[in-house]
Amino acid sequence: MSLVYQAGTLNTTALTVPNLYVQIAQPQTLALAGASSSQLGVVGTAGWGPVGMPLPIGGMSDYVSAFGAKQNKTTDAGLAVNIAVMQGASAFVVVRVTDGTDVAASGTLDGVTVQAACTGSAGNGIVAAVTATGSGYALAVTHAELGAATYAGADWSTIAAAVTQDLGALVKVVLPKTVPAVAAASVTLAGGTDGGVPTTAQFLGQDSTVRNGMYALRGQGCAVALLHGVTDSTSYTAQAAFGTSEGVYMIAVGPASDTVTNAIAVKAASGLDAPSVKLMFGDWLWWNDDSNGMMLVSPQAFVGGRLVALSPEQSSLNKALSGIVGSQKAGLTGSSATYSTAELSVLFTAGIDVICNPAPGGTYWAVRCGHNSSSKSTMNGDNYTRLTNYIASSLAGGMGGYVGEVINDTLFSDIRSTLLGFLSSLLSQGILGVQNGELPYSVVCDSSNNPQSRTALGYVQADVAVRYQGINEKFIVNLQGGASVTVSSASGSVG
Repeated sequence: MSLVYQAGTLNTTALTVPNLYVQIAQPQTLALAGASSSQLGVVGTAGWGPVGMPLPIGGMSDYVSAFGAKQNKTTDAGLAVNIAVMQGASAFVVVRVTDGTDVAASGTLDGVTVQAACTGSAGNGIVAAVTATGSGYALAVTHAELGAATYAGADWSTIAAAVTQDLGALVKVVLPKTVPAVAAASVTLAGGTDGGVPTTAQFLGQDSTVRNGMYALRGQGCAVALLHGVTDSTSYTAQAAFGTSEGVYMIAVGPASDTVTNAIAVKAASGLDAPSVKLMFGDWLWWNDDSNGMMLVSPQAFVGGRLVALSPEQSSLNKALSGIVGSQKAGLTGSSATYSTAELSVLFTAGIDVICNPAPGGTYWAVRCGHNSSSKSTMNGDNYTRLTNYIASSLAGGMGGYVGEVINDTLFSDIRSTLLGFLSSLLSQGILGVQNGELPYSVVCDSSNNPQSRTALGYVQADVAVRYQGINEKFIVNLQGGASVTVSSASGSVG
């Protein structure tokens, strides 16, 4: 009789009984999947939805269902999502913030309180109606944008229990000590408020057991994130630290109607100098919102939306942006004023980017530099931050399976194969590129960098070097013209 074992569970050096031993080996996968590079994190205000909880959404319809309609506020998360969608973004994680004075809408039905499940002004449109049915009563809860649901029961206690069991319920039913008899009635909830404008500290949030604000984005897989409409320079270094620790490219912004001189001084005073933050100049943009009309909005969502729609090796430089009607400097016509070369030079030297029109490729709105806030020329490109974060996140997400394995040449070979396979896939997709016929990467994981003195202590080291593709920022075309110019026939011919 043969015996069957899972591979690794049988000590084949200690067998004493003659027999057939079958070991089932699990399929070995040496492929490493890349991390997501297209998810945008948005921290902002809203008229509905859970506070401090990260919610993944796929677009505006999802947003409205979860957070209500867009609001005419510079910090509104819905505006950021709408703008980013226009740039090609399609995956979001949204965190709602409030100042703590927000109130849930409510109403009463024969002494029973029906309260909106979330705080905010959107709850004021919820209608709760009790109707008689053949077997009892039904509570119908409806809202034009947030949805609808019906809960059946014989009395208020069973109706309230049905509402409690629905995790997505729009309302809460609060029963008094003496529960009244249920009867047909209807009420429109009122009194819901959004509260005031949250402080910078509330946008940043708490990085504790229960995270909120920016810190609620930890572990959510966001490649790019922004605190919508937050212009306080005291938040810059906190955003940089978060972006560095999480591998998230943070998009920060200066105050509306800023000046070049002030922006440079404020950045210097803030201590911001990090590739994890892209700082946009405070030249805010005019946006013709389909709900709120003409609005002056932060440039953050335009940049964030465009970046997540691009492959990570790309730069935001010279990529056309959609939906911009004008800017504070250019006006609504987009032609009253443009940036001089001197103005752009001092902004870019200081690590501050800007959206303007024209762009190097023509008369359209685009990010003008494609740099982050770092002062180091080898690290200040969008592509450096995005591609470094992408590769690091991919390795972190897929290489952990080798922990706990026996250290030997087979392990070294498997690690090399996985890493080389992943890097080769980046090359085949154009994320990495060949220059001068040389591969842009190398992997060393063998006895040369893993001596026995280290492996005996449980250490295994893989040294990975990757050369990124540069970005064409300063394109020089040398023109020689004149009647005396000699033109080589190899340059072309007339047929």
